[in-house]
This record gives sequence, structure tokens and C-alpha cells, in this order.
Amino acid sequence: MGIYAVTGSASGMGAASAAVLRENGHTVIGVDLHDADITADLGTAEGRRSAVQGILDASGGLLDGVAAVAGVGPAMKDAGAVAAINYFGPVALLEGLRPALARSSAGRAVVIGSNSSTTVPMIDEKLVDLLLAGDEDAARDHARSAQAALPAELGQPAPSISAYATSKFALARWVRRTAVTPSWAREGVLLNVIAPGAVITPLMLGSTGAGEEPDADDFPTPMPLGVFGRPEDIAFWVHQFLRPEARFTTGATLFVDGGTDAAMRPDAQPTALTV
Repeated sequence: MGIYAVTGSASGMGAASAAVLRENGHTVIGVDLHDADITADLGTAEGRRSAVQGILDASGGLLDGVAAVAGVGPAMKDAGAVAAINYFGPVALLEGLRPALARSSAGRAVVIGSNSSTTVPMIDEKLVDLLLAGDEDAARDHARSAQAALPAELGQPAPSISAYATSKFALARWVRRTAVTPSWAREGVLLNVIAPGAVITPLMLGSTGAGEEPDADDFPTPMPLGVFGRPEDIAFWVHQFLRPEARFTTGATLFVDGGTDAAMRPDAQPTALTV
């Protein structure tokens, strides 16, 4: 059985992912702001270092997998914090834990992105560049400035929707770039993204302002299956990506969104290579 670290383990998709791994006999090191094996704030550089060190200490320096689930939603008022937590949190964690994953015979890492990265028409390209460049201070400042410039009606009930979608977009791009580098791919460490859609969690309900589960047929984005996702639906795929048998998939983004991305962008994939 393996040793796995799961961030955001106290609730929602993180709790469901930790539960599935434990049910399959694995040791899970949970990380969250509270009610976890390791309490750490992934919104700060100090918190990220503390989380990495705590996981390394608890695992003995060898990890079979990491599920970077922790994140915040677009209902959070500080767009700068949203960008930093959702991007720099998982990136710093995974970079810090990569050597421990490489020591496993089957190191696996999976990141929770979002289908908002492809279905929300508010991706901020300048913020993407700042995030990928690793300039956290500038990224925070820009996200806040861009948020302040938005018309008020676009910020209800999700004042940080642009920063949220953009941070998830940049995170998926970082995974795609990083997964194929020698220090990951040739070390046998696989790195992938799961992009959930509308999954019933406190984060999702907070971002819609509904307070309770809405009608899928009245949801702002298409819901072809007519139902919302549940944390367990995401946890299933987290487990699949972390399995030793998942040995030939890296740099991928899997949409687990009930068909929303396909309904909104049916011809987006595949895209032919142009020369």
C-alpha cells in the first residue's frame, strides 16, 4: 500500500479523495487549514514551506502520490488571494514534493483545476503570464486591479470570477509544460489535471449565491446530463490517476463536468497541428 498526501482534506473533494484512498488501504497525509494531519495555509510562502516539510517528515521522504485539491472559489472577495492560493499553492507544493515522488517506483500527482478555465470568457492573459513567470506579488496586485476595473454587475455573486478562472487556466498550462520535462517525466513522476464542473460543494454553492442546490436545467452553463456532480465523482478519478497502473498518462486534463465543456465547445478538441 502507498503513502499519499491530499491537500484540502477537511471537506469537499479533498475529503472524498482522502476517504477513497484510505478505503483502498493507503496511508493518507491530509493537509488543510484545520482538522487535518498537517495544518498549513497554502496562501502564503511560509505556509507552503510548512506543508511540504510536514509531508516530508510524515512520509519519511518518500511519497507514492499527491492530490493537490485545496483551493478557493470565485466568491472570495480578494482576487489577489484567489490567484495566489489556486496557482502558487499547488505549484509550490508539487515542486517541493517532486523529489519524494521520484523516490517511489510509481510517483503520481494530480491537480484539481476547473472547467471554468475553458468555459468562462474572462481569462486575463496578463495574469496568466505573471503566474507562469512566478511573480506572486505582481500577480496579486494585477488581479486586484483588474477586479476593481470590472463593472459591479459582473462581480455578483462571484467577485473574483476572472482571477479564479485565470488561475485554473494557468495551473493547467503549468502542468502541461511541467509534466513533460525530464525532472518529472524521466524520473517516472506523472502529473495530470482534473477539471471539475459544477460539483455540489460549499465552494460551488458559495460561488453561485444560491445557498442550496439549484436546478441543473436552470444553471448558467449547459448541464447535458441534467445532474450536478458530487465530490465522490471527482475522488474516483483522483484515485485512478494516482494508481501505479496509470503509467502512460501525463500532462493530460480530464474534464469531469457532466459534459459542460463539450456542450459549450464541441469543436475545441481535437485541434489540428498547424505548421
